[in-house]
Amino acid sequence: MRGQQREGIGGFMDLTVSKKDLLRMAKRAQAVADKKSTMPMLSNVLLDGTTSGELKVQATDLYLSVSGRITAEVRKRGAIALQAKDLFDRVNIMPEGPVHISTLDNGTTTRIRTGVGKLEFRLSGVPGGDFPTLPVPPENAQRYKLPAELVKRLINHTKFSISPDDTRPNLNSALFEWYENRLKMVTTDGHRLSKMEVVLGENQGAASSLLLPLKAIGELERLAEEALAEAKGEKDSPPPYIVLIPSEGSAFFDVAGVLFSVKLVDAQFPSYKKVIPEHSSRTARIATSGFAERLRAVSLAANDRTGGIKLTLAPGILRISSESPDRGEASDELPMDYQGNEIVIGFNAKYFQDVLTAIKEDSDDVLLGLSGELDPAVLRPAYSSEEDAARFDFVAVVMPMRI
Repeated sequence: MRGQQREGIGGFMDLTVSKKDLLRMAKRAQAVADKKSTMPMLSNVLLDGTTSGELKVQATDLYLSVSGRITAEVRKRGAIALQAKDLFDRVNIMPEGPVHISTLDNGTTTRIRTGVGKLEFRLSGVPGGDFPTLPVPPENAQRYKLPAELVKRLINHTKFSISPDDTRPNLNSALFEWYENRLKMVTTDGHRLSKMEVVLGENQGAASSLLLPLKAIGELERLAEEALAEAKGEKDSPPPYIVLIPSEGSAFFDVAGVLFSVKLVDAQFPSYKKVIPEHSSRTARIATSGFAERLRAVSLAANDRTGGIKLTLAPGILRISSESPDRGEASDELPMDYQGNEIVIGFNAKYFQDVLTAIKEDSDDVLLGLSGELDPAVLRPAYSSEEDAARFDFVAVVMPMRI
């Protein structure tokens, strides 16, 4: 994804855009621009006024890229690269309405002023020709049309179990798979695993998969949320879609005119199917919210380092307890639907809390499957309708710990 320098872009830019459109793209650019890079240009956003009545806004960290076009009244064409955060902060504080952008002096100073008052900013920048060229998808590449609501749902149900350790790229990523009319996302950090699968309205063709880095997942989620929010604000607007365009070593996502690209992770994702138990000898049905509330309270006494809590399942009752030398003890109980033998098993409280937060979106009850004290827990939503059970499939696996 490392681009070459642009050619033939420069000149004195003079144009007008709406604050709303510019702020939206400045926000996206700021999220992608690399503030810590040893290459100062990567902390910038490129503003490129074209002759076709548009302003192109682009940013990249050489692994992720974002670009979009907004309608503009272009009086003089030109391009300038400005600090992404500086641009966002200034546009954000300006009043609603038109924003005038022009370059001054030798083309490296940019004036940004409001069209409805006297507020004006000046920023130093660098010539647009020095900005890296962003990748573009091949014209003949296959395109997949995915509902934004389902993409957001996949991410919400799996992002919490992505490892934050970027030295382990196969765990610091999400497996994104599709086949026939199904779309799936799987994540694991080695201690827990989440898998969410949804049924789409149409066949997506041949099976394929992508391994997307953690940073890309966060940005894709924000883009999906924006698309859904904009559609909600427009009467009779059709449900928004995300167009996925896989390419060799990269993937492109077109979201409401914003093109987001990502360099794929070159690693082997763990064989997740072997991690998910085929059967649990004991299954309990528990109220999702009640379980989450009591777990949150009892975990206040858990060890800071391990977050360990103890679950005791007995007929009709779930007991949650924790203790640590410096934080004392805590315990609570709640009723549940369970008629098996008593079992005591320890887990990291946060791992359970993350899963229950995801399941709240699906069901009032959670199904907790256990086999033995050293076996993983399997959590699933107790879907209330046959339609949801046929359309969605979420499962989380949490490894036990000794308490």
